[in-house]
Amino acid sequence: MGITGRGKHEVLDLVGIGFGPSNLALAIALDEHGASAPQHPVTSHFFERQPAFGWHRNMLLPSTTMQISFLKDLATFRNPMSRFSFVSYLHASNRLVQFVNNQDFYPTRQEFHQYLEWAAAALGDRVTYGAEVASIRPRTGPGSRTADLLEIEVRRGDGTTGTVTARNVAISTGLVPRLPKGVTSGPRVWHSSEFLGRFGAQTPADLRHVAVVGAGQSAAEITRFLHDSLPHAQVSAVIPSYGYSIADDTPFANQVFDPGAVDEYYYGTQRARDAFWRYHGNTNYSVVDADVIRDLYRRSYDEEVRGGRRLHFRNLTRVVEVEGSASGAWVMLRSLLDDRREELAVDALVFATGYDGMDPARLLGDFDRHFQRDAAGRHRLERDYRLVSASGLTCGVYLQGGTEHSHGLSSSLLSNTAVRSGEIADSIVMRRTRQELGRSRSVAESPSAA
Repeated sequence: MGITGRGKHEVLDLVGIGFGPSNLALAIALDEHGASAPQHPVTSHFFERQPAFGWHRNMLLPSTTMQISFLKDLATFRNPMSRFSFVSYLHASNRLVQFVNNQDFYPTRQEFHQYLEWAAAALGDRVTYGAEVASIRPRTGPGSRTADLLEIEVRRGDGTTGTVTARNVAISTGLVPRLPKGVTSGPRVWHSSEFLGRFGAQTPADLRHVAVVGAGQSAAEITRFLHDSLPHAQVSAVIPSYGYSIADDTPFANQVFDPGAVDEYYYGTQRARDAFWRYHGNTNYSVVDADVIRDLYRRSYDEEVRGGRRLHFRNLTRVVEVEGSASGAWVMLRSLLDDRREELAVDALVFATGYDGMDPARLLGDFDRHFQRDAAGRHRLERDYRLVSASGLTCGVYLQGGTEHSHGLSSSLLSNTAVRSGEIADSIVMRRTRQELGRSRSVAESPSAA
């Protein structure tokens, strides 16, 4: 038996690398295809390096809400009757009536995470946790002239390895936390992706002055959380802009996240693509929800009225240098207004400085040379999120992330997860059907079949 518990020589239609929301949605789409066409099921298995399902666990701050409607779940936009919808989860949890009475399109982040866990648990036999894909290699199958299979080497947490063979892989390894150059995380210097875990390991009384660097939603939410959780502490927000910028979530701007916008971006001119980013980058990047901005401003104003300020906003300010230790951090700040420098000693320093996009080359290694790149050195992709082969490969490498340059703003966001995963599932099914038809014709036309 192989590492998945399947037959050693079985060839899967798909191996999924990573089991966050995107590949979870893909697993759901394939499951529903199998239910509608049981005579032609798509065989698949997913590998996740985490020991259990988890999605941004360290940012499940109290009372924080999703920035998308509950209808933009794992399945509804693709299949409104799916048993994996958020509404189905509410019904199964006996909370549907209460949720409706709440009259809110945006569930808390904690509740949405519970929904994701619920969906992942229903597909627990399709995923192996605590397993990391170490390499992917092309392989030529019997009777084939080109590489039509992939060998995926999987390493378990206990150090054992195994190899799985598949016709396709879907890479969804997530974003990579970004820290300023020269900064490394440590006991008192944290990236937002590790925030709650790091914060929970501290004694609150020891945190007398904390600072948060960043201008986006996570930075603002962490600043508010620290202000609430440490009523004795000074809280500094270091913001490179002139205060927080509001996220544009108005109806017309939100159309940039519609499934149809992917086609308009993918098939559009370079001028049109540039316009997408120029006019609509403020829907998602380095922006904050209006209610959070107003709440922080009210707190600052109230402290000014009372004459006891402990919430400080250092606007138009950048971090120049950081030194961390086991007991605190020293940071040098530079004002963009007058170039004045300020030293700050804090007990904890949080960088909410975003993430770098997924780079499949890190995982593909030498295999990456088989795929085309554009003039800017970025991977070329088909409309179905499949890497464009440079050497006639018939196996498929699909990306769930790292496709903003080809598919636009929503390519790695939850807004389009259900539809995107459905398109990948459809592509896998259609390509397999064409390959089977091709093999059948070859057999029928061979001299031995005459």
